[in-house]
Amino acid sequence: MDELIEILADIKEDVDFANCETLIDDHILDSFDILQIISALNDAYDISIPASEIVPANFNSAKSLLAMVTRLQAEQ
Repeated sequence: MDELIEILADIKEDVDFANCETLIDDHILDSFDILQIISALNDAYDISIPASEIVPANFNSAKSLLAMVTRLQAEQ
């Protein structure tokens, strides 16, 4: 989880990724941030995030992002 938080903090420094669970619902992340996160996660975790996974439930918190990454790694 710490590695993921570091990746997210590099993209958007002023967000408490460790505790926030409404990143999308409260419009903390915009579409450009999400594209940067997708690219960073694809590179860092050697995964490919398909369009079907780009839904608010997967991007609302670091915990949900980590769950998606773990699931995608297991599928590959």
